[in-house]
Parts: sequence; C-alpha cells; structure tokens
Amino acid sequence: MTVDQRIIVPLDVSSATAALALVESLPQVSFWKVGLELFVSAGPTLIEALKVRQKRVFLDLKFHDIPNTMAGACAAAGHWGVDLITVHTAAGREALVAAQSAAIAGASAAGLDPPVLLGVTLLTSISPNALAEELKVPLGLTDYALQMARLAQDSGLGGAVCSPQEANQLRRFLPADFTLVCPGVRPSWASSDDQRRTLTPVQALQAGATYLVIGRPITADPNPAAAFERICQECSTAIAP
Repeated sequence: MTVDQRIIVPLDVSSATAALALVESLPQVSFWKVGLELFVSAGPTLIEALKVRQKRVFLDLKFHDIPNTMAGACAAAGHWGVDLITVHTAAGREALVAAQSAAIAGASAAGLDPPVLLGVTLLTSISPNALAEELKVPLGLTDYALQMARLAQDSGLGGAVCSPQEANQLRRFLPADFTLVCPGVRPSWASSDDQRRTLTPVQALQAGATYLVIGRPITADPNPAAAFERICQECSTAIAP
C-alpha cells in the first residue's frame, strides 16, 4: 500500500450532509472511518454513499455484547461491504468467534469480500492509572494490550486496534499479516487533544502499524487537503527504503 492508503480519516460529524461534504472536499482520501455519532445519525445509507464513491469504510462501532447479538450486528455490517469492523475483545472468545463467522457469512451472502474484524484492545484515552485504579486490571498497559490482541488472533480475527505506543510490542509477537490499526496518532505540529498514548505518524508506521487513524490534525486544519498531504509526505520520506 502507498502511504495515503494507510491513513484513515474519521468522519467525526453529526450528519450525512456534513460527512459527504467532507468526503468531497478531500478526494485524495480513500479510507474513511464511520463512528458512533455519525452512524446513529445517518445509518447504513451513508455507507452505501461512500461505497458508491469507491471509498473504503472503517465501521468503528466497537460492538460489545453477548455472542448472538454481536454475530447479528457483524453479519449486517458484512452485508454492507465495509472493510474494517471493530469489536471489543473484552467480550470474550465465544463472542469474537461468533462475530467473525457471521461477518464472513454476511459478506458472502452479498457476494462481497469479507471485512477484517479488529479487536479493540484498550481505548487510547485510558491512562495507566485508570487501567489500574478504575478498571482494576493488574496488568500494565502494554501487557494488557498484547493479551487482548492475542485473544483476537486466537479467536480468528484479522487484526486489532491499539495505541501506537503498543504497536511495536504487538508486532513482535503477532504475525506480519495481522492488521494493526492505531488511533491517537498526532503529527508533531498538531495538538494531542484528548489522546493520552500518542506517537507521530512516522513513529507509528515504524512501530509496525498497518493503518493510522488521523482526524482533527487533518479535518480541523484551516487547509485539510494540505494537512493530509503534509502527513503523507512526512511518512513517505521517513519510511522510504
């Protein structure tokens, strides 16, 4: 993949009209993320509109429920032709296996390639203190992320979502074709906003990330197209052989 194909831009807006306006303003972006706010507002018709425009879609709804409910949701999402789907790894092996099988079945019924299911290891807004004190998890952040990613792999999922700071260790212990999607990536010239465990795009790619989710440094910039191009250029220069 080229660098621009490895950058996923979130459609963090509240309506289909605003989302498609953003897509039209950045034709060079090929991969878009649809999250909870937009999906609740616009529904699957937005996904259809993105697919008509030949865009790849990362459906980031972080399904976390009993196995039967997760399976039903993933079957429907597979039928829509999305490319990546997030599920919470903490739902457990039975739910993950059911979700993976259902996503494949849903896509197959529609004559489409199956989506890659991504196990969410730990939200990037969670700090070490919150993990230990609020969630009462005895493992450190990196060890916990690795445990969750291994559970995702063992359950048949094709990848995981992790902080860029955990990508290096996960890449050491997981297969090369296991997809790692890293949100919370921030260029050195952009604000970290509410992200706690960040790296720059260059650092995240060098750590082993497959895809980078980069939102506000692009969409909130006075010139989003120039910001996207700047990030692509920085990454291309840094990772070129």
